[in-house]
Amino acid sequence: MIAATATCVAAGTEAQAQDPDAPIVLNRQFQGGAVAARQTVTANDADDQVTVSTSATGNTLSGAVETGHLTVDSEQELQGEVSAETTLVLNGDTDGYVTSVTQANGNYLAGGAYGGDLTLNATQTVGDVRIEAISDLSGGTARLIGGGRIETFAVANTVALAAQDGHVDGAIRQDTAATLFSSNYVAVQYAPGATEVSSQALGNVVAYTGIAPASQNLSLNQSNTGALVQAGTSANAGNAWDLAGRARAGGNQAVFANAGGSSVVEARQDNSARVWAESIVTSYDYGRVTSHAQASGNSLSVGNDDIYVRIDNAQFNSGGVQADASFSGAYGYDAYVGADAVGNSVTGYACAECGATLQADNVQTNEGDVSATARTTIGGDGRAVITGTNAVGNAANFYVTRPGQ
Repeated sequence: MIAATATCVAAGTEAQAQDPDAPIVLNRQFQGGAVAARQTVTANDADDQVTVSTSATGNTLSGAVETGHLTVDSEQELQGEVSAETTLVLNGDTDGYVTSVTQANGNYLAGGAYGGDLTLNATQTVGDVRIEAISDLSGGTARLIGGGRIETFAVANTVALAAQDGHVDGAIRQDTAATLFSSNYVAVQYAPGATEVSSQALGNVVAYTGIAPASQNLSLNQSNTGALVQAGTSANAGNAWDLAGRARAGGNQAVFANAGGSSVVEARQDNSARVWAESIVTSYDYGRVTSHAQASGNSLSVGNDDIYVRIDNAQFNSGGVQADASFSGAYGYDAYVGADAVGNSVTGYACAECGATLQADNVQTNEGDVSATARTTIGGDGRAVITGTNAVGNAANFYVTRPGQ
């Protein structure tokens, strides 16, 4: 099945200015069948770059207002499987930089307010389906001379908003019961160039960015009742100079970053899914290696480089949260291994030099197990080993700071 797609761009008119509350965009999208994107790329002794993109999405909508007022009323529902898969066969020396991005998305909505106002009422729903993003570069004989960046993403619901000289307000509701799986496996012989291998799996995501002058007033409700949200990275090399493996998994996530106006957020996040991030890195000979895993049940960040921040936050997590990171090598220099796990996390900040006001009401309840584990094994000689683990049930941080810090 082909993903349903709608695109809308509106500029303000006198009629819109006279009736700013009138619906301008009414969107209803339902995807019931499977959506799949797959490709295999084979290259022998490539002299230049290798760039690969594989993307599968159930429903997508984008809209923006340049002047005046735009109202978007949207409902997106996914009841079918979504999968994206990339297979890389890189024989011999690949001299150029390797870029590979594999994405599987359930529902996606993007909105912007540039010199105008955007009112958004959005509902996104994903049923008990599987959403997976898989990337494989195996065989162990590839030589990534120029290094590379290989990424996988699996996300159920996404709302991405932006404003500049504008205002965004409204309500967002996201519900998912999906099983999410993001897997990234790399095995090469030689990687003298900086090489980063990452995987990310997220249930519900909301992101807002405001560039001065901008402001927002949003109500958010996120619920994740899926069985599992898993991100797994395995980065392996015989000889690597600068190799990093990263895995990140989250039940619900919301990030609001604003400048030049007020920032008001009312958020409710509820996660019962098991959340697991695992990063495995191996290299017999190495210069610098990094292995990091991060897992969270619910996460909210609200920041404003201006005078006013208001946060009303409630988070409930009952799913297990697990972050595992490991490295195994024989001879090398510096190894960095870290794992971070948290049941509920909220951060709020405002501008100190502006004489800012930050008000926050915060309720956090965690009933799930939270664990962070790091394992490091050096079989021969090494110079430095730096490791750390951090497991927290509930974390809340509120502060005022100078812009840009």
